[in-house]
Amino acid sequence: MKLTGAQVLFEALQKENVDTIFGFPGGAVLDIFDELYRRKIRNILVRHEQGAIHAADGYARVSGKVGVCLVTSGPGATNTVTGIANAFMDSIPVVVLTGQVATSLIGGDAFQEVDITGITRPCTKHNFLVRRIDDLGRIVREAFHIARSGRPGPVLIDIPKDITKSLIEDNDISWTLSLPNNNKKVSIEDACAKALDMIRQAERPLVISGGGVLLGRAWDELRTFVKLLNVPITSTLMGLGAFPASDPHWLGMPGMHGTYYANMAISNCDLLIALGVRFDDRVTSKLDAFAPHAKVLHVDIDPASIDKFVKTNLSIASDCKPVLQLLNKWISDKSFTMPEKQTKAWLEQIQKWKEFAPLTYCQSDKIKPQYVVETLYRLTEGKAIISTEVGQNQMWAAQFYHFDYPNSFITSGGLGTMGYGFPAAIGAQVARPDKVVVDIAGDGSIQMNIQELATAVNYDLPVKIVILNNGFLGMVRQWQELFYGKRYSHSNINNVPDFVKLAEAYGAVGLRATRPEEVEATLRKGLDVAKTVIMDFHVEPEEGVYPMVSPGAAISDMVLRK
Repeated sequence: MKLTGAQVLFEALQKENVDTIFGFPGGAVLDIFDELYRRKIRNILVRHEQGAIHAADGYARVSGKVGVCLVTSGPGATNTVTGIANAFMDSIPVVVLTGQVATSLIGGDAFQEVDITGITRPCTKHNFLVRRIDDLGRIVREAFHIARSGRPGPVLIDIPKDITKSLIEDNDISWTLSLPNNNKKVSIEDACAKALDMIRQAERPLVISGGGVLLGRAWDELRTFVKLLNVPITSTLMGLGAFPASDPHWLGMPGMHGTYYANMAISNCDLLIALGVRFDDRVTSKLDAFAPHAKVLHVDIDPASIDKFVKTNLSIASDCKPVLQLLNKWISDKSFTMPEKQTKAWLEQIQKWKEFAPLTYCQSDKIKPQYVVETLYRLTEGKAIISTEVGQNQMWAAQFYHFDYPNSFITSGGLGTMGYGFPAAIGAQVARPDKVVVDIAGDGSIQMNIQELATAVNYDLPVKIVILNNGFLGMVRQWQELFYGKRYSHSNINNVPDFVKLAEAYGAVGLRATRPEEVEATLRKGLDVAKTVIMDFHVEPEEGVYPMVSPGAAISDMVLRK
């Protein structure tokens, strides 16, 4: 039996158990969309290709599967580049299928031709240009394998139009992966034995967990490890939810807008156990003042992330899960516990830091954004999936929505992409229709991909958008206030749409609160409606995110309040 290239593509997707893609059609992918019409795979028709890649990213983070998006050639492909770079920075497994002009036209500046494999080479884990239909099935299988294995990341497959129309005998299709064998088992036993010795000698140990724990699905092992040792833990922005924020061992998020007590613990610990972190500059700030008294034990699946910024005393290039499993087994088998006298003073000191500078804010006659997030947490009992845009809204969400569950916080960590949160929330809602999904947004960032309201309404997705509307590009304004003499150069964006009317124009529900006493009722109403909802909260215009570490300062040198 003969199959077209488009049919081969869908046979390959089915072998990878793909049931949902996020796409937008165009000339170069018409044959693919025509075949999609006959298939049971669900396509979520977005309104912009950037929305497609962000939705696939959000879907991947929440579902644990590889996200898939499908776009046409030229501008369709280039519109995904920001989302691809975002997934690359945050190690999210997505496969991006792009259309391309016919192979005979490549390099001739044909209509809607662009070298998307060249453009995305720096921000994909790997990419492919399909030149023969014989290779298509194998390439798709390889793309999924690469995307999900090792340190995950985005893979792009560029498929020329003539390849999708070509015919091939089904017996001639190659499905065999042609990849180097990098699956050699590396022994971690010797390194884990040394790690246990380091832990045994520590008097002020601290765990810092990152996104690698979530990507490696090692949250149960992490929780067991912390409880067995009775040690404090802090989690980076990308690691939120791997350890319950309600647990007394948890110190909150470290870094530029981290808690005082997390940063002081890092600055005074004598052993830093780093699990699945890459020591981003927003976490470390001034490198030579980061964990200055500590030996560093670093576990990460990517050898390139080890000793890149923070020099280690012991490193283990491995997924976090097997390392934690082995350490937990040994700790239990040997009935190993941290001597109470050894850790008592350390835990008491941390408690003093917590009492000295708790994470707080001052109420006023205007709506405080922290209060909105705090109230949202209480009303959802911490069980919602929260996405964010980027800026102040992102930091307030990280600080005041206390994440107890893994994969419940999805945000653009490495690239800091405005416009990410809403389409990512759509992807999350598609992956988990049983969950409440909320995008915490700013009035600036929500406008970056506001057109995806049509997508959410079209598919009856009850995504909630909580806009912290302060009339500014809030984080830009805060920096201008602190470091540029309050010269608010082009950060004032008072001329914004009426978000309630805008929601209604798209067929969604629009709600607004302008006074503190309206916050809870507005949130209750929005959460109770089984529709797409925008909730527009007019918050204190010049409220800042604190604590804050000034650029280049040590993380122990914090501005606690304005």
